[in-house]
Amino acid sequence: MNRTKGDEEEYWNSSKFKAFTFDDEDDELSQLKESKRAVNSLRDFVDDDDEDDLERVSWTGEPVGRRTRPGSFQSLSDALSDTPAKSYAPELGRPKGEYRDYSNDWSPSDTVRRLRKGKVCSLERFRSLQDKIQLLEEAVSMHDGNVITAVLIFLKRTLSKEILFRELEVRQVALRHLIHFLKEIGDQKLLLDLFRFLDRTEELALSHYREHLTIQDPEKRKEFLKTCIGLPFSAEDSAHIQDHYTLLERQIIIEANDRHLESAGQTEIFRKHPRKASILNMPLVTTLFYSCFYHYTEAEGTFSSPINLKKTFKIPDKQYVLTALAARAKLRAWHDVDALFTTKNWLGYTKKRAPIGFHRVVEILHKNSAPVQILQEYVNLVEDVDTKLNLATKFKCHDVVIDTCRDLKDRQQLLAYRSKVDKGSAEEEKIDALLNSSQIRWKN
Repeated sequence: MNRTKGDEEEYWNSSKFKAFTFDDEDDELSQLKESKRAVNSLRDFVDDDDEDDLERVSWTGEPVGRRTRPGSFQSLSDALSDTPAKSYAPELGRPKGEYRDYSNDWSPSDTVRRLRKGKVCSLERFRSLQDKIQLLEEAVSMHDGNVITAVLIFLKRTLSKEILFRELEVRQVALRHLIHFLKEIGDQKLLLDLFRFLDRTEELALSHYREHLTIQDPEKRKEFLKTCIGLPFSAEDSAHIQDHYTLLERQIIIEANDRHLESAGQTEIFRKHPRKASILNMPLVTTLFYSCFYHYTEAEGTFSSPINLKKTFKIPDKQYVLTALAARAKLRAWHDVDALFTTKNWLGYTKKRAPIGFHRVVEILHKNSAPVQILQEYVNLVEDVDTKLNLATKFKCHDVVIDTCRDLKDRQQLLAYRSKVDKGSAEEEKIDALLNSSQIRWKN
């Protein structure tokens, strides 16, 4: 969309905009990664290669560490006043009160230096293309981000976009500043035209993809995402765009069905646990948690089935188990928790297995107020003895602590633990019986 002068001035006067620095790289891929994580959060890079010959520029336009000079302009809109700056020193031979505008005598180099010092000056006297390009090159040679962008705003307003793009194509520093500026002010139309002119197809695709963020209606957003699937992304990014579309498609179906079930009031889970928010536009992991909470027992063939989501989006076992455990523990569905970790071998024997580690299982169960008996069962499954003792002590799984001290033949630790149980309790009696046993050969 086209931006007015007022929009461009707002860019410089609003603290919500970031500054371009010579070290900045295009952050569109990073923004797509954020979207990927929202789609597939199962999986930020900063590459600061300082260039000694370039100054890092803060958003105010002053290189970092430089003090603001007295008389500097507060914003570039002040510096780029359409009213030429005037000198009020009267010339010899002129009547008193008659003044000469000295700004017309300033060369591109003089003008850029004045801009850098924060002096008010007009750029309107630079009318020819040659003068405008010389002004831009002088600004680039100063290595001051605000001055470069100030000149680019002037060129954007006074040149056709075809000429502007052609001249910037061979001036990469200025080009990067313009791209950054257009992203910051949200001039998506001009940015797309620029990428199209430069034949930068992947950046063009990324810029197009970003437009989905402005679409509120779920159906319209879904249809827009569908138009992004065939765009020239990398193979990895294309897969994530497809996942984003598929996820929203699923969410629309699940949302419509669950809204109906909830309003009908016939489904127990929705009566006991009314939904607090819509599932639309939620990340994949949030959608999986929702599915494990409301649709855990559904057949794999349904869109809302947790297993269906796991297979469709290739969710790793660890992520699936962690999410399912959190959802079922929140519902205090302890039988489902038990089944989640019970496996059978080919001979039919069962055993407990936790790809996330039983120590994490214990933490999640305790967070959801699991009974001590259930906590003790899973604390006992922790293989590392020190970790087991720490968890058992922390969550007051007395039997686990007592039995572990017995197995370790650690009389001193058992004796110390005796002071932590209630007097006259079954646990105290158990400890006393062990301490008095002649059949245990204590190591201390």
